[in-house]
Amino acid sequence: MAHRGGWVTPDDVPRENTAYAFRRAVELGYRYLELDVHGTVDGRLAVFHDEVLDRVTDASGAIGDHTWAELAGVRIGGMDPIPLLEELLEEFGSTFLNIDIKDDRSVAPLVDVLRRFGATDRVCVGSFSGARLAAFRRAAPEVLTSVTPGGVAWATHAFGLRRLRLDRGAAFQIPVRDERTPLELVRADVLRVAHATGRVVHVWTVNDEAEMNRLIDLGVDGLVSDDITTLKRVLVARGLWEGAA
Repeated sequence: MAHRGGWVTPDDVPRENTAYAFRRAVELGYRYLELDVHGTVDGRLAVFHDEVLDRVTDASGAIGDHTWAELAGVRIGGMDPIPLLEELLEEFGSTFLNIDIKDDRSVAPLVDVLRRFGATDRVCVGSFSGARLAAFRRAAPEVLTSVTPGGVAWATHAFGLRRLRLDRGAAFQIPVRDERTPLELVRADVLRVAHATGRVVHVWTVNDEAEMNRLIDLGVDGLVSDDITTLKRVLVARGLWEGAA
């Protein structure tokens, strides 16, 4: 899965979450793309990761404080416009999207856009907010979602009790390790629980070749990476790449 579109060369690194980045990934053969959405003041869905514009654009301030018209002139990496989700759904109609909801304002327009573009069957929606994801699930029960952060914690920390209360999400989308504790999250026992209950495990964000191979050997179902050239090379070498090498 191409994380925010990923990068093919070092020059691509500043151009995350842009049509350019996703186009490069698709040209490389990727069918699974990861992206983030923020709601604008006027209810549009901007594809953007951070709460503020400062890190990757030529503007500043909170993205959620702007209308779409105000964001239209902002450039990522000094060259790329911020895309709307509907633009990417239209251009990359043969891809599958993993969408991270970044703010409460995004929930209602995301439901509307997915239904309007007939894309409810080619996305998985996740969020770091359990309440936000619950609101999306109520509004669009037909759409696949990832396991909530609380569900992940239950599955990875509750050990003997975790089979008693598993979140309804279809995918565990987790980092290798918990950033707040030394606990490793991607373990053989977690994979067994996930697979026994019909769930898949996607690991983010993996850019090291040796780590990619280790996780594949462990049995994970998907890798989310910025370094999509290295990830493709690993998958091709292992006979796991879908499509022409």
